[in-house]
Formats: sequence, C-alpha cells, structure tokens
Amino acid sequence: MARRRGMMSDQLKEEIAKELGFYDTVKQEGWGGIKARDAGNMVKRAIEMAEQNMQTKGRP
Repeated sequence: MARRRGMMSDQLKEEIAKELGFYDTVKQEGWGGIKARDAGNMVKRAIEMAEQNMQTKGRP
C-alpha cells in the first residue's frame, strides 16, 4: 500500500514545532521521536492557523 504524502510542508511543521517547544527533539531524533500528544497539538495548531487564514481571506 502506498504511503500518503504529507499535507503540511516541512517548513510549516518546523515552525509549529518551534512554537510548541519540541523542535529540539525533532532535530535530535526526527519526527518519529516526538510524543503522540505533541503530534496532536501540532495538527491542532495547523488547523487553527488554517481557520484564521480562511477568516482573514474571507473578509472584504
């Protein structure tokens, strides 16, 4: 079965990881080294950012 390609760019993932405070873990161990909670928080933050972006673009 083919793996799905990620929806977030590496740059965005790194930005969010820095914001949430676990980028050092990513640098040392890679993305597989982060906790499931951190991954969930990263997805939650990405969704929040997308929603904010949609609201901003939807305004005249």
